[in-house]
Amino acid sequence: MPGPFPTDLSAADLAITTRDLSKHYKSVQALSKLALQVPERAVYLLVGPNGAGKSTTIKILLDLLAPSSGAAMVLGLDPQRDAALVRANVGYVPEQLDWGYAWMRTGRLLEHHSRYFPSWDREYASRLFRAFDLRLDQRLGTLSKGQGRRVHLAMALAHRPPLLVLDEPTDGLDPVMRDETIGVLIEHLADSPTTVLLCTHHVSEFEQFADHVGVLRNGELRAQLPLDELRRGLRRYRAEIPPAWQDRSLFGGAAVRRTTTDRDLDWTVWGDEREIADQFARAGATVRDVVPLNLNDATLALLNPKEVTARAGADLLHLAEAVK
Repeated sequence: MPGPFPTDLSAADLAITTRDLSKHYKSVQALSKLALQVPERAVYLLVGPNGAGKSTTIKILLDLLAPSSGAAMVLGLDPQRDAALVRANVGYVPEQLDWGYAWMRTGRLLEHHSRYFPSWDREYASRLFRAFDLRLDQRLGTLSKGQGRRVHLAMALAHRPPLLVLDEPTDGLDPVMRDETIGVLIEHLADSPTTVLLCTHHVSEFEQFADHVGVLRNGELRAQLPLDELRRGLRRYRAEIPPAWQDRSLFGGAAVRRTTTDRDLDWTVWGDEREIADQFARAGATVRDVVPLNLNDATLALLNPKEVTARAGADLLHLAEAVK
């Protein structure tokens, strides 16, 4: 999607790349020419609303779904040609938990799963089960959503793969278990450096250790950049404006959120802070405040651009009349 936001990370060594990756279902375009780039050893958050194409992307990378066009590479392998080898090097937590054999106990599932991974660490798997408060004798069909998520996380981590692909890994967990799960992930990354591609709606939970972010909207990549660059480049500006101010379209698409009254403005703008402030000044606006955004607010602004124009004096007059 053309725009002012960076999308090219090709200077880095990449664990995952896609080129012109597209997927459509009859009249529905799930992905459109996606150019995903996940650097090696990065913790990359892929964020977007429901239906943005996040899970579709993951399924194509693991050859669980065929693309309509384009190509992908995972750890130097083509998923369509080397699907088994790709999956052998990935720890995967799916969004939907569908066991297929509800009668099986979790201990038997671990035993079955471990046979596909020569690097399986039995002692580590046992530690993970204890950390996640799971029982080996519980049948899969009786697991809650949160318990099932924790079983999948243990299976994803226990063979210490070079790539983790986690689709909503904390979904269904209570707040205490969310914190404990994130702690386990941080410890795992410290002990077993790996690349992580993580799709989530709960971006604030991972801000403490994520380092790259991709913003997916309507199947198109709106932004893709290091998290530090996002923090530097996207800021909220509050400024006073003169009467009948004429520069309400200043910055074009780089201003992702605009709230403007007849006296002041509150805009979220992408760009160099000094240059943005200078442009405001040249347009007659007096910047009072510049606020950096946290990850949650930054991604929300990119995903849901808004423009609100209000005539403050007129609105107050109407309110006063209504009170009368």
